[in-house]
Amino acid sequence: MERIAAALGDAARWRLVELLAERPRSVGELAGLTGLRQPQTTKHLQTLARAGLVTVFPLGQRRVYALEAEPLTALADRLGELARATAAHEGEREVVARYRAAIEAETALADRDRWADGRVFAFERVLAAPPETVWRHWTDPGLLASWWAPPSMTVTACVLEPRVGGRAELAYRDADGEYRSEGRVRVADEPGRLGFDLAVTGAASFTGHYDLELSPAPAGTRLRLGLRITGTTVGAVAAIAGVETGWGQVLDQLAEVCTPRKDEST
Repeated sequence: MERIAAALGDAARWRLVELLAERPRSVGELAGLTGLRQPQTTKHLQTLARAGLVTVFPLGQRRVYALEAEPLTALADRLGELARATAAHEGEREVVARYRAAIEAETALADRDRWADGRVFAFERVLAAPPETVWRHWTDPGLLASWWAPPSMTVTACVLEPRVGGRAELAYRDADGEYRSEGRVRVADEPGRLGFDLAVTGAASFTGHYDLELSPAPAGTRLRLGLRITGTTVGAVAAIAGVETGWGQVLDQLAEVCTPRKDEST
C-alpha cells in the first residue's frame, strides 16, 4: 500500500493514471497528452508498473500500458477506512482546535506576569461509584495514576497524601517533554473534602489551589472541583489555556475507571 501511495504522489504520474483510466495507451500517446518527453514518460510508467498499478504490453515496436483496477480498489478501501476512523475521532480533533483557539486568546492577554492570577474554574461530575471509592481514586497512588493525566501523556509520579501537610505531586511526560508540579495538602476530610495546592515548575509556572468535594448522589457520587490560579508567568499561556480542556478530559477518565464493569456488577 505504501508503494502505491508513493507512486501516486507525483503529479505527472497521477495524470498518467487518469489518462490510462480511460483506456490503454502507448508511451508516445501518453507523452503527447501530458507534454512530457518520451523518456520521462517511460520512467514514470516504470514506477507505476513496479507498484503494480499498470501492466505493459509490448506490441511490436510499440509498448502499450493498461491500468490495473485491483490496487486502486485496495487503495480506495484503505482510504475509506482512514476516513471512517477520522470521522469517528472527530471529537479529539475538535479538542485540539479549541485548545489552539484558547492559546491564541490567552496569548493576547498575557502581556505581563501574574496576568491570570485570580482566574477560577469549576468542574462537576456524577460518578457511578460511592464516595469512598472515588476518594481512593484520588488518594491511592496506583489508582490516581490510572486517570490523572490527559490522553497521550504518561504519569511518571503522582501522590496526594490525605492528611494536612501531606505531599502533593504530579509529573507526567509526552514525546515533547516532562511536566512537574509539587505542593501540599491543605484539607483532608475523608471521604468528603480534599484541598491541595500544586505549583507547576519551570518557565511556564503557576500555582493551582484545588478544592475537591465529594457528596452522595442517587447515581453514586457528585464530584465538585474548584480551581483558583495564582502566580502565573507569561510563559504559562499554553498551560492556562489547557486547564479547562485538560481537567475535562481527566475527569472523564476518572468517571470511566470508577464505573463498574458489567462482570463486576453482576
